Amino acid sequence: MQLVQFIKQRISINRNELSGAFGDIGTDLPLIVGMILASGLNSANVLIAYGAMHIITAFLYGIPMPVQPLKAVAMIVIAQKISPEIIYGGGLAIGLVMLVLTVTGAVNLIAKYIPRVVVRGIQFGLGIQLSMIALREYVMSDSWNGILIALVAFIITIVLMGNRKYPPAIFVIMLGILYALVTHFDVLGDIRPVLPAMPELYKPTWTDILTGFIILALPQIPLSIGNSIIATHRIAGDLFPEKKVTLKKISLTYSLINIINPMLGGIPTCHGSGGMAGHYAFGARTGGSVFIYGTLFLMLGLFFSGSFQLVLNIFPLPVLGIILLFEGLWLMMFIKDIIDSKKSFFIALLTALIAAFLPYGYLIGMIVGTTLYYISDKHIKSYLKIP
Repeated sequence: MQLVQFIKQRISINRNELSGAFGDIGTDLPLIVGMILASGLNSANVLIAYGAMHIITAFLYGIPMPVQPLKAVAMIVIAQKISPEIIYGGGLAIGLVMLVLTVTGAVNLIAKYIPRVVVRGIQFGLGIQLSMIALREYVMSDSWNGILIALVAFIITIVLMGNRKYPPAIFVIMLGILYALVTHFDVLGDIRPVLPAMPELYKPTWTDILTGFIILALPQIPLSIGNSIIATHRIAGDLFPEKKVTLKKISLTYSLINIINPMLGGIPTCHGSGGMAGHYAFGARTGGSVFIYGTLFLMLGLFFSGSFQLVLNIFPLPVLGIILLFEGLWLMMFIKDIIDSKKSFFIALLTALIAAFLPYGYLIGMIVGTTLYYISDKHIKSYLKIP
């Protein structure tokens, strides 16, 4: 009975959780597919591990704490076609480094001296990036038909945003499915289930770990500390203050999923403030959305991994773009609690622009923003002409 009560407190399955489950799909799918295609990863392994990490996280937190592909890692893998062995080694290296930072308390020490305005800047910068990708690469990917379907999805989302009875993402996804059926009906017969697939266990070598650390971990860890750990902790406190989610817990689960994933042939993953914002914006309030989302990937990996790429090819990218756009916009809105201070707004905006547009922008933005914050108010006010 205690177990049943524990599950009920953390996992709700209803229309709002179902809607919220798709709040992060626009970010995840392109990165997952891109990594599978670029590196020849086993799609069954990737999907099963990805789904399993979501389900575990749903029970551990009881709030929409999603699991996402590591963005810097994904970009490097896609651009350079990194081999699976180095991806596994890099994921394990990231997990081990973050575990050391967690158990030694270094993450808490770093977070202590990163001011809220810098975190808001990092969130705003990520929101800018997500919104630009949504508009430039998704909405504009299918000529005028794509723009039209994106416009319909946008109107549906605007009208139903915040509606607990008719949450928007369900209707937006249904619109995408209907569009896919109409435009690609001839290829639906090629989608077939396969015999259940199980992930193949893998043991990274020390060479893989060292190479992965240099190529993948070093560019990723600053972004992880800023967005996956500190910013996610901040947004969890903003949206679910009663849950009292600690920074150490977020950092610890981040570490552990990256230690487990490589053993299952999965991709490196993280928690993320953007993902939580997306789930919440589309209706999620418990771990139910993450559980539903994880179960979807688990079922795809177990039974439909051979048709996964085909399904993605026929689903309209502009619809995913609208979901991604609202995830980015929702994330940017968190800057509102520091906008009444010129100094804070200046630092947050500068941090955001650096994070969004410079190479290694999250690391540079975090350093520049924090440095400016601790410079004497006299210098800042003089520059901004604040009386």
